Amino acid sequence: MPASRASIETVTALLGREGYALAEPAILQPADVFLDLSGEDIRRRIFMTQDAEGKDWCLRPEYTIPVALAHIASGATEPAAYCYCGPVFRMRAGEPGEFTQAGLESFGRDDLSACDAEIMALTIEAASVLGLPAPRIVMGDVAILNAVLDGLNVPHGARRRLMRAVVQGRGADAVAALAPVASGGEAAHAGLLKALEGQEPGAAKAFVEDVLSIAGIAAVGGRKPSDIAERFLARAAERENPVGAETQTLLAEILAVSGDPDTASTALRALAEKASLDLARELDAFDERTGFLAVRGVDVGAITFSAGFARNLDYYTGFIFELHDPVRGDGKPVAGGGRYDGVLGRLGAGQPTPAVGASLWLDRLTGAVS
Repeated sequence: MPASRASIETVTALLGREGYALAEPAILQPADVFLDLSGEDIRRRIFMTQDAEGKDWCLRPEYTIPVALAHIASGATEPAAYCYCGPVFRMRAGEPGEFTQAGLESFGRDDLSACDAEIMALTIEAASVLGLPAPRIVMGDVAILNAVLDGLNVPHGARRRLMRAVVQGRGADAVAALAPVASGGEAAHAGLLKALEGQEPGAAKAFVEDVLSIAGIAAVGGRKPSDIAERFLARAAERENPVGAETQTLLAEILAVSGDPDTASTALRALAEKASLDLARELDAFDERTGFLAVRGVDVGAITFSAGFARNLDYYTGFIFELHDPVRGDGKPVAGGGRYDGVLGRLGAGQPTPAVGASLWLDRLTGAVS
């Protein structure tokens, strides 16, 4: 169902009343920032072109990055809140490549839990006024998962494979990705990998780059020597510190945690205590956010938290959520968002900037205002 002018005005009026200023970034955007921040998956789905100088541009595939770039360019140093509603362009299986996206972004607030709850509550309210009063709500938390992996010292390569499996929706079964990747060249590289074991990371990386330079290797498959060095270091770390069966079992138990936020928090605290993991900061923030959601009138008992839930973007750093329409049979969300504190810094902001936001796909809201 195409978004109507009435539905667009309904959303922008709601968010405007809450203090979110309307942002209207250009439709033509530099492609490199989306490829860097949103992962390779986006490359297959955006509409790209080149200018006369060979620079890559794309039709706006989403609003978050363009709004963040405009905020940085404005030179603003105080917290700011923006809303938007307009066309975005992205290839989608079985759906139009041009569709209307609405949403809201908050930059710079240091009351993180309260801000998270505000974004989620307003997204739920916007979906309600557009005809979806009782969405199915799924929530996760990247910060908790990252703290678990840090506490268990999971090597970088294995960690990357696990996160990819979680994003693919494999839940507790994602731990199967922790098994070391077999490589036909492992024996040939055994001496180099052995030499890297136990070395300080900076020195080890320099050593690999020197070896590649001596061998006359400048690039392989588009990867620079520094990229190749990173892969060798990841493989050496896994040889030195493989993910044991006990750790895999614990991770499977954590990824299987699911239920309303209060029940999930209790289960995660019990598992953390059992494994002597310090998750106090992350779980205290989790519980604080739940309290703010309840204060804003959200039925927290209707939220399903899943430790194994992840959204298919690289930049989330904290809580994440999606709204689903129970009558849709394709499983695609009608809204989603979360916290992404590292993005503005990667885009060139002069100081660390907390950020959280959400988007609604108006064409998926079956009861959209007509």
